[in-house]
Amino acid sequence: MRLFRHHSNLPQDARGAVLAIGNFDGVHLGHQAVIAEAKRVAEAAGRPYGVLTFEPHPRQVFRAQEAPFRLTSLRTKTRVLADLGLDLLVVLRFEPDLYTLQAEDFVREVLVEGLAISYVVVGDNFHFGAKRGGSPALLKQMGADLGFGVTLMSKVQAQGRAISSTEVRKLIAAGDLPAAAGLLGRPWEISGRVLHGAKRGRQLGMPTANIDPGGLLQPAFGVYAVRAALDEEGDARWHAAVANIGISPMFAYDRPLLEVHLFDFSGDLYDRQVRVALVERLRPEMAFDGLPALRAQMHADGAEARRVLAAEGQPAIPLVQKVEGD
Repeated sequence: MRLFRHHSNLPQDARGAVLAIGNFDGVHLGHQAVIAEAKRVAEAAGRPYGVLTFEPHPRQVFRAQEAPFRLTSLRTKTRVLADLGLDLLVVLRFEPDLYTLQAEDFVREVLVEGLAISYVVVGDNFHFGAKRGGSPALLKQMGADLGFGVTLMSKVQAQGRAISSTEVRKLIAAGDLPAAAGLLGRPWEISGRVLHGAKRGRQLGMPTANIDPGGLLQPAFGVYAVRAALDEEGDARWHAAVANIGISPMFAYDRPLLEVHLFDFSGDLYDRQVRVALVERLRPEMAFDGLPALRAQMHADGAEARRVLAAEGQPAIPLVQKVEGD
């Protein structure tokens, strides 16, 4: 998959593509249906296919005061999209030059003159341009006028729910990770660089890799059965693990922290990128009378996480994808 961070001067073999357009936060099964339709159209026409998305998410720009809400960082979203077999991914910077464009200008300047699209696939609630002034109906009309095809996709349902990023967020915030995974098509992940901490886990017999969740959605605080992988080319293993996310009532962290203990693992993880797939919430955060009680609970949590993961099996997510930047 080739990654472009601009819409002009694309190489000739990347122009004329069939593109799915949207924010695609989470890349859930509904998003995947939109992208799959773009692939179907592209294969029938002998065209390259890909995704056009925006960074940062528009909500981060216009509602910056709200709590973190994102399901996927750009790094994770790029990885998941690469797994879908895209030929190209176009990531446009969501800044004033872009979001103040009138809808008609966005179509002409970005889609037609810049990307030379042959076809677009979007959700039937897709709006675009300044103040979201562009509607699906306008896109179809402009496609007819300017020579590109348009397909509008309605929402997909699973588990009796219409699949949406909002619904996935609700499930994760409530701690229902199996239901969220059912809508995502994979376990939900947090990834980040391992920080240096107070090393309390090591003192308690369960050393942890500490990760700041950053701008991602805050899941329900508590202890989780997870799998962890080193986010580096060449490491193709998921490690069974147990994790706590929260502020640790005993130690009163100043911000939420993800603390992950990898079972049967030895090695230095400091400053390395680690992916953590949350499988199941085991319990909420708790306060303890002292370190002996905390230590006993940590080991009990570890045993329960091992049991859950042994029954769950491996997550079906490749660890290494090829992304070529431009």
